Amino acid sequence: MSISRISLAAGVALATLVVASQASAAAFYLQEQSVRGAGRAYSGEVADSGAASLWWNPASIAGLEKNEIYGGLNLVQVDSQVNNRGSTLTRPVIPGGLTTPVGGDSISGGPINNGIVPNFAGAFRINDKLAVGLSVAAPYNFTTDYNSNSWTRYDALKSNLKTIDVNGVIAYRINDMFDVGVGVSAQYTDAELTSALPNLSPALPDGSSSLKGEGNWDYGWNVGARFHATPRLTFGASYRSKIDHELDGKVTIAGLLGPLAGSNVSTNGVAKITTPWMANFGARWQIADKTTLNASVSRIGWGEFDKIVVTYTGGGSVSEQNYKNTTTYAVGIDQVVNDKLTLRAGVQFDPTPTPDVGRTARVPDGDRMLYAIGSTWQATDSIKWDAAVSYISFDDTKINRTETIYAGTAAATRLNLQGDVGGSAVVISTGLRWSF
Repeated sequence: MSISRISLAAGVALATLVVASQASAAAFYLQEQSVRGAGRAYSGEVADSGAASLWWNPASIAGLEKNEIYGGLNLVQVDSQVNNRGSTLTRPVIPGGLTTPVGGDSISGGPINNGIVPNFAGAFRINDKLAVGLSVAAPYNFTTDYNSNSWTRYDALKSNLKTIDVNGVIAYRINDMFDVGVGVSAQYTDAELTSALPNLSPALPDGSSSLKGEGNWDYGWNVGARFHATPRLTFGASYRSKIDHELDGKVTIAGLLGPLAGSNVSTNGVAKITTPWMANFGARWQIADKTTLNASVSRIGWGEFDKIVVTYTGGGSVSEQNYKNTTTYAVGIDQVVNDKLTLRAGVQFDPTPTPDVGRTARVPDGDRMLYAIGSTWQATDSIKWDAAVSYISFDDTKINRTETIYAGTAAATRLNLQGDVGGSAVVISTGLRWSF
């Protein structure tokens, strides 16, 4: 049995971890980067102003009247269920193979972990036209955890992804109608994955695969503009580049018995993946003294995530992913109640980029609708308190994936994973904005 073949399978799984889905946005993107924006389903951020909009548009801080500091926390609570619908494992038993159910627990409740998503931004006025800013975000954070006896175990047990994005921005007000901004983003990623490996006999216990990957600081850029068509109507547009990541991984395979025992190994590997580009366009229209309508369209370049390139000592591979670009739509409203209180509401449609054929238990993703309400309370002359609650409804979808474990060897074992996925999520957000 070739050690490198098994290491390759584990290395591909390590890279696939980085595409694990998140409850709050399609695939592995977290859009909770503004509590104010959460209250209107992120429909107005690309055309709004201030530090809280920096993630969405670097031009948002052009022409600042005061310095601003923003901080937010978002509690993500997920109710999800992943059910087996006839998944099988075919072992290499002569003449035609032995096909058996994967076994284990057929219902996996709550595999997507709850979590807290923090974000921070600061904007500092240089003069009446020029400003600089800094945002710190966690745009791609996710954890799933299946029971060790889950029917998904040969595809996924534990998946953990962490990222930190630090974005420096400079913005300039050209005139009363045009603002522009540009930023440089430094992003760090690390990941961990565990899964089970089948032994050749159904009577033997499973082996295990444990993988950890740690990236370097990788870099991207973003640009944006705002057009104040009238004092009541503002358009905004921005573009955030893709970022190429390289993760250094540690692969440990243990518990393989009989003819597979010689393949228990600990080795190094490298996985290369690309996060998507994002293009945002939106508008804010003050239709009355106390009422503002918001709308946005976002095109996300998931097609950049078309493959995973894995290299390790003695070999390498390319794993096709076939993600598709998606377009997200959102509308919302801001309603000023009085000098102290502003209320918000919004709705967003966010389609999944994952393919119907090839979707895995690591990416149990589907189209979703987001419904949000929020508010801002003017606590003092310099402090505003933002709060929001979002409900996310997932479309029922299917896990549908066929893969070969120990591919290219005499022990090649075919996994046919079939399941149903459903769920919902609630996101509770709170934050402060301080001007000085």
